[in-house]
Amino acid sequence: MITPSSANSHRAKIIVWTVLAIIVIAGIVIFVVNRSDSSQSATPETMASDAGQIVRENSRVLSQAPNEKAVLVEFLDFECEACRAAYPLVEELREEHSDTVTFVNRYFPLPGHRNSLTAATAVEAAAQQGQYEAMYQKMFETQDQWGESAEDKSAVFRGFAQELGLDMAAYDTAVADPATEERIRLDVADGTALGVSGTPTFFLDGQPLLPESLEQFRAEVAAAATD
Repeated sequence: MITPSSANSHRAKIIVWTVLAIIVIAGIVIFVVNRSDSSQSATPETMASDAGQIVRENSRVLSQAPNEKAVLVEFLDFECEACRAAYPLVEELREEHSDTVTFVNRYFPLPGHRNSLTAATAVEAAAQQGQYEAMYQKMFETQDQWGESAEDKSAVFRGFAQELGLDMAAYDTAVADPATEERIRLDVADGTALGVSGTPTFFLDGQPLLPESLEQFRAEVAAAATD
């Protein structure tokens, strides 16, 4: 028997997933358009073999599949609403394909977001203490509290680090170290060379993943996971 409250809950879930689909697909469309524009103006020099790497040895691995058959790479911005919308889907895929799909993240803070680089720096500082996944999740789960703010949220991110029980002296040192930002800039340079101009941008086994729907997204990852 469907009660009024259960019906409302069902409708709410449908609305959430509909909005999720619209935001993720919109982000993908923006990437396709920008990638097309950039490819039209590409020169032989920008198409050189050293045009950027999708994954580097020091790339942050969100989860490593013990029986890896595929690698899904996401260029992301922690302040990006489309990335936040895609986050639950990525988490579901991680659970579904934990044995065969390795998930890798690359930083790609967008210049239009006041705290995107600051957030990436905080996450990288946490990663240096083995807490990448925890801080990654924290950023997306709290994005509505700090995202789109014109104020510096460094103190908020430091509070997250304290909540995770990090060594705060080491955290502060990492945040202040120019090498931490250089590490993030390397991801941005790789993404830019690969044609990434918006987030989230996904690569599946070295190829851009540009599905027309969430169902196709799931299907392509599932197919790669079983090949």
